[in-house]
Amino acid sequence: MLGSAPGLSGRWERLEPRPRARMLRQVLHAGLRTSFHALGRFVASHPVFFASAPVLLSILLGASFSRYRVEEDVESLLAPKHSLAKIEGNLVDSLFPVNRSKHALYSDLQTPGRYGRVIVTTRKGSVLDPVHLDTILKLHRQIYQLQVTVPATGLNSFNYSFSYLCLPDDKNVCIIDDIIRAMEEIQSGRNANRTVPILRYPITELSDGRQAYIGHQLGGVQGWGPGGAVRGPGVGGRGEGVRSARALQLTYYLQARGGLMDRVANEWEKAFCAELQMFAALHPKLGLYPSTSSSLRTDFQFSSVLARRPLLASLGACGVLAILCCSMRDCVRSKPWLGLLALLSITLSGLTAAGILNLTGATYNSSYLGIPFVMLGHGLFGSFEILSSWRRTREDQHVKERVASVFEDVMLRFSGSTMLHLMTLGLAASPLTNMEAVRLFCRTAALAVTISYVYMLSFYSSCLVFTGYLETGYRHGCFCRRVPKPDRLDSKPAWYRCLMYTRYQDETQTTNPPHGVSHAHANTPNPNLAHTHTHTHPHTVNNPAVHGHGHVGNSTNTHQHTNSSPHTDLHPQDSHLLLGCVRRCYGDWITNTYVKPFVVLLYLVYISFGLMGFLQVTQGSDPSALVAMDTATVLYTRAQQRYFSSYSPVIGFYIYESAPYWNASVQRDLLEYAKGFQRISWLEAYLNYLSDRNQSTSQPRENFTRTLRHSFLREPQFAHFADDIIFAERGQGEEPDVAASRIFLVAKTTENKREEMSVLLDTLRRLSLTSRVRFLIFNPSFVYLDRYAAAVSSPLRHSLLAVLFLLGLSSLAVVEPLVSVWLGLTLLSVQFGVLGFMTLWGVELDCMSVLCLISALGHSADCSGPLLCGFASGRGDSRTRWVRVALERHGVPSLQTLICYSAALVPVGSVRSNLTRTLFRCLTLTAGCSALHTLAFLPTLLTFLPPSKSRGHGPEGEGQRQEVECVEMNDSTRVVDQITTV
Repeated sequence: MLGSAPGLSGRWERLEPRPRARMLRQVLHAGLRTSFHALGRFVASHPVFFASAPVLLSILLGASFSRYRVEEDVESLLAPKHSLAKIEGNLVDSLFPVNRSKHALYSDLQTPGRYGRVIVTTRKGSVLDPVHLDTILKLHRQIYQLQVTVPATGLNSFNYSFSYLCLPDDKNVCIIDDIIRAMEEIQSGRNANRTVPILRYPITELSDGRQAYIGHQLGGVQGWGPGGAVRGPGVGGRGEGVRSARALQLTYYLQARGGLMDRVANEWEKAFCAELQMFAALHPKLGLYPSTSSSLRTDFQFSSVLARRPLLASLGACGVLAILCCSMRDCVRSKPWLGLLALLSITLSGLTAAGILNLTGATYNSSYLGIPFVMLGHGLFGSFEILSSWRRTREDQHVKERVASVFEDVMLRFSGSTMLHLMTLGLAASPLTNMEAVRLFCRTAALAVTISYVYMLSFYSSCLVFTGYLETGYRHGCFCRRVPKPDRLDSKPAWYRCLMYTRYQDETQTTNPPHGVSHAHANTPNPNLAHTHTHTHPHTVNNPAVHGHGHVGNSTNTHQHTNSSPHTDLHPQDSHLLLGCVRRCYGDWITNTYVKPFVVLLYLVYISFGLMGFLQVTQGSDPSALVAMDTATVLYTRAQQRYFSSYSPVIGFYIYESAPYWNASVQRDLLEYAKGFQRISWLEAYLNYLSDRNQSTSQPRENFTRTLRHSFLREPQFAHFADDIIFAERGQGEEPDVAASRIFLVAKTTENKREEMSVLLDTLRRLSLTSRVRFLIFNPSFVYLDRYAAAVSSPLRHSLLAVLFLLGLSSLAVVEPLVSVWLGLTLLSVQFGVLGFMTLWGVELDCMSVLCLISALGHSADCSGPLLCGFASGRGDSRTRWVRVALERHGVPSLQTLICYSAALVPVGSVRSNLTRTLFRCLTLTAGCSALHTLAFLPTLLTFLPPSKSRGHGPEGEGQRQEVECVEMNDSTRVVDQITTV
């Protein structure tokens, strides 16, 4: 019976069963939209509460800034948290603590709690010239006699000198660098008219016969060898004589035995820097570059101080452009205050997040400078999407219904993009992340994004309700004054008429043209227009849930019959400037057949340059690359790289288990390991000592140990080796064993010092796995080098995999599979481009650039996700037409966000800081690559790639339509559309 009814054949076809996955998406989608609709009505019914509660909460939590604390331990932030180098460092400190060294210290091997260090350079000549040498020794004496008073005032004040704070040797005299002893010998020889002792490099011999390594204390050395170059010594030999040297490095170690001594040492470091500053002013021929144990922390946190005013300027510039982006010619429908209120909502959410951090005892660091931009990009796009959806609602509806429709339209997509943000940031903040700076940043950013989302639902939405009531009452969008009707405006001046221009509802009725013959697919801002015939797809009108994630408007997929052209809006004066440009110009241009090949070619160029940069990615493990420019750390690092790059830092070779040192094969193995290095080895010196005395180097254990303890270590020139050997007592009457020992190795390096150190670390570690002697190698810089690439890249890799997993999971229940595929490919393409272009721009892969790459996932999802969902939701008509509609509805908010976001980034680029420079470059590339994909690549590719626009129709395809006649009924207040005939 039903099958024979001709009028029911099309309807019967629409009732055919669909795949279960699509049905599940429809049910969940409809349920979520209904929930957000109810939430919108609830917010619109209580706007005062939702506007005041976030403000009061922010004020209360903002009062907790009295608990503001700055992170003190920079190494824990910038070095991998769990690494073999840290374990090895703890073992080394337990075996050979700094306080145990009683003869010599190596400034780039030991890193005690407190120290002062200075590099002295000459503008002209050599530091060994008599004038400069006397000046440097004078500086050394002033530092040695430097005193600080703690506390500064009061009866309990005491004076502390360097001799009280220093690390003492076995004679209770401060340990000083060997180069000072060598320079004092040279000075005394000159003053006594004696032969000046020859200073050799990198290993020299002092007057007491002891050999000392000065490669890290003397820099820019020219020797007496051929061409002036310094030739390295052979095995066990000495270096070439030094003709001149351009730089000198001195280190002064301090003790910090408790809270008071740590405070005194901190004050001494400040006095040390002040003393050097005054000395440099009195001796302009010398260049002084100081560094202390607190320099890295101070200079790292100094970026936050430098960025305060630029951040305020960013907020101001972003606020001005947000006001302009929310403004229209129509003074009633224009909402400039919403742009400013969007920034206020983001600011309040940031203040609330900061208050929560203060109350929980969290600390701050300069990497948090990127969090405001994460919130800004996400919050601005959400606010512009809300405003765009508001302008597509029916003006004859009540404000509550309009807000509910906006929530139903926008909040599902906005919630999805927020979930992507939280997924990327949350997984990077998990214990899987081995970089503490990345983990803390992502944890704080996730908290801030969550609060920003809640405030967007409450505070900003309630502000939208208030401005909606202003619009309903025909009040000015800026001055809140009621706009007079046109008959009263005619008598006003021209400037007043321009300022108070609007279009009343009665004008909408009288100026509506009768239906004509032209066929236009329009996005009507006022769907209550009269005398229109609409041809409506049976699956799309007022039922966007049928197509998954596709509810993009309240009056979508309607074909209007008017006498206007397809690109002409019914009310051009009501349109936004950017919307008009996209609708009338850009949408037609980007989808033009002749433009598409050039866009595809541009994408291929984009991929090519991205691949070029991707293949050149380098890791930035140097902490000085994340501090403010022109600071003590940067100047000191530059001087060190310039003058002290010939040799690597001193590497400690630690044998941490008892070994048969008397065995000839073990001796050969240890000598072979140290071959090719500059070395200071007690074992090599001891074997030479035995050979010089015509004794066998392969002796019984007791003889070997007895000669070592009672003969070798008691010689003055070898006494300092006592610091390098640990003896373990055996039974009574037996010679103790050598429980542990160390030797020092130095490698010849080139300009790529850190890369060579990383390769050397991996090589020696692999050797330690196969060696019969259990040893490890350590240098404080290994803490930053060890597994740095894996520690930095792992949170980015985990976040990207989490996003792809979330998209795949959501495609089974919420989003159409093709939308998830397109969004996943877009995120990969944006990440690939940002990573490649930032390398070409000179940005290394460090913790700050990785933080920007993680946040780029959410930013690109914000921009491209709604466009893809809007395109995929459409059925029927051409791909090109739906691309234009998606650009009008979602491309314009993306463009507005890009304009405001770029303006906020400009002041940050002027901050003199390496950290903010990395932040500026990465975020600029993120915004640019996201904009390219949203406004150029995706609109072009979607015109000839899936998803198809012909699904979901009966056999007759486009010809299967229903005629709907709309008749208007005019009551005393407004025009009401009513469907009378189907």
